[in-house]
Amino acid sequence: MSQSSLKTERRKVAELECVIIDSPGCDESIRGLVLLCHGFGAPGEDLVPCAAELFAAVPNQLRGVRFVFPAAPIVMDTSGMFDARAWWPIDMDQLQKIMESKAVRDLRKEKPDLLPARRQQLMEVMDAVQREAGINPAKTIIGGFSQGAMLATDVALAFPETLGGLIIWSGTLLNEKEWKRLAPDKTGLKVVQSHGKEDPILPFEGAEWLRSVFAINQIKNNFIPFPGQHTIPLQAITAAAEMIHSVVE
Repeated sequence: MSQSSLKTERRKVAELECVIIDSPGCDESIRGLVLLCHGFGAPGEDLVPCAAELFAAVPNQLRGVRFVFPAAPIVMDTSGMFDARAWWPIDMDQLQKIMESKAVRDLRKEKPDLLPARRQQLMEVMDAVQREAGINPAKTIIGGFSQGAMLATDVALAFPETLGGLIIWSGTLLNEKEWKRLAPDKTGLKVVQSHGKEDPILPFEGAEWLRSVFAINQIKNNFIPFPGQHTIPLQAITAAAEMIHSVVE
């Protein structure tokens, strides 16, 4: 299925600009919701092409699924070259030094100052689209890439009810103390987590630390390591599509 054949709408939901994409069948009945958050420094619509890729991965199995792609509210200064956004700031000089030294970037103790505000904003978007579609949390999947995956993980663990699924493409463990406190109540959450073994930005070790949090709390996690860097491979798209189908069927 091509992107052009999908029904696409751009509008503000709660406080965030969003792209909303409906699969065939949504006019009759919406069976599930998927919210996907882009990564640091990416355009607000960076993950929008994933909708067509997910539909193509499991043909005819995602009918009636609505996708929502919120744009982060921080617009970065790129001299007008392109739409670069962030959910919270990153110290790029420090990141560069860590990468050059080949040290493991350990974010377990970090809780970005803006994380609570972003969590609240995304929860408000989720609540609005759920009410509009008549969908409950059990039929809602949240996910993202990189920084967006971290935010999605935080929201999934902090959400009052257990969501249907969580997609973590190249995420990592941060806010460790709070996430470990919240995880025991989310045993019904389905997770798909992928990470490149040669990722220079968010090292593979961080993905394994996060994986262990799910394992200790008996949260079902389809963990997909792959020989690559900071990206989303085809097998991660396919696994996410299959999990979405299992949640909404």
